Amino acid sequence: MAGNLSRFDPFRAMARFDPMQEMEELLKDNRWMPNMRRFGGESMMKMDVSETDQAYTVKAEIPGVAKEDIKVAIEGNNVSITAEVKNEHEEKEGENLIHSERYYGQQSRHFSLAQEVDDSKAEAKYHDGVLELVLPKKTSSGRKQISIQ
Repeated sequence: MAGNLSRFDPFRAMARFDPMQEMEELLKDNRWMPNMRRFGGESMMKMDVSETDQAYTVKAEIPGVAKEDIKVAIEGNNVSITAEVKNEHEEKEGENLIHSERYYGQQSRHFSLAQEVDDSKAEAKYHDGVLELVLPKKTSSGRKQISIQ
């Protein structure tokens, strides 16, 4: 039992030049997570973006959302994905909610690509909580380089 005892040193964090370590350890504690969600602590939707010579492919994880509640907007090389997770909680008489970790609200992601997207040929599919966008690159707009003589 004596092997489990450790001496408390209030200057330990300062001695190792990492005074924020205790704060990080405190925030890692899972009991704070439900409270953090109330203040917008919910994580962003996770995405993968890949590119070929012809198009960009975006895969975004948006679980628990109906495809009717997902909006994608394209303007030039700017892409915006917005998803609304709706609260479908039914309260039963005599039942109290003790703990909830499910997120309800709106998530969005906005990003810019290196090249403009041909929005007339863009495609979107949603299956098993993953939104897949195929965004063809816009062909050059007749821009011509001339030689100087």
